[in-house]
Amino acid sequence: MTAVTLSPWAAWRAATPARLALGRAGNGMPTDETLRFGWAHAMARDAIHAPLDVEALERDLAADAWTTTRARSQAGDRTTYLRRPDLGRRLDADEASHLRATLGERPSNGCDVCLVVGDGLSSLAVARHAAPLLAALRPHLPSTLRLSPVVIATQARVALADDLGELFGARLSVMLIGERPGLSSPDSLGIYLTHAPRHGRHDAERNCISNVRPEGLAYASAAFKLSWLMREALSRGLSGVGLKDESDHATLRGDSKPALP
Repeated sequence: MTAVTLSPWAAWRAATPARLALGRAGNGMPTDETLRFGWAHAMARDAIHAPLDVEALERDLAADAWTTTRARSQAGDRTTYLRRPDLGRRLDADEASHLRATLGERPSNGCDVCLVVGDGLSSLAVARHAAPLLAALRPHLPSTLRLSPVVIATQARVALADDLGELFGARLSVMLIGERPGLSSPDSLGIYLTHAPRHGRHDAERNCISNVRPEGLAYASAAFKLSWLMREALSRGLSGVGLKDESDHATLRGDSKPALP
């Protein structure tokens, strides 16, 4: 009979989803760890390839009184999207024409914030967390803030919000998007904020809030950080490396709802 030595790391492993102290069986990993790795890898693959249920997300957002519209990138399908990141960053020409026709009745001076929800690399993250996050954000938004409809974008990369924000004439774009899945987090939602969105913006001109999910950054905390960054971006006229997240200072002062200008 082969002796089994219990791992003294068991208590530490219970406190984190990180893959640590995996143990060994001879020269390889134990069978249970091999199976867990296969399961986690399958979850990550499914999160990347599964299509976003746009209609279900529209119903969830409508239940919270959000107005929505749809858009898609120039990547015609998931395979193209994964192979051609550049196409996922550009708005489809037909979609752009349709949105321009829809915007014909909107004021010529645009809006303050263009809200975009993109499937990204994890539709699972968007399906689970986009609606709850926007619900947590709503109390922080003043009634005078001019918002675009929530644009549900498919085959979307982060920079697609630049094209959409420019089309809506927005002062600020906010993109909620599924992040690249990890072996312990296939449903992590990211938030990207860009002041004066337009085609050609680069990543250094954005602010990012990552790992939004109950097991990571909670909805309430993410909504607070986002509202603080929105307020500062609109008041200072910038985002990215020039705008540091100092929302913790507001928390220490007791500013539970930082007012947007």
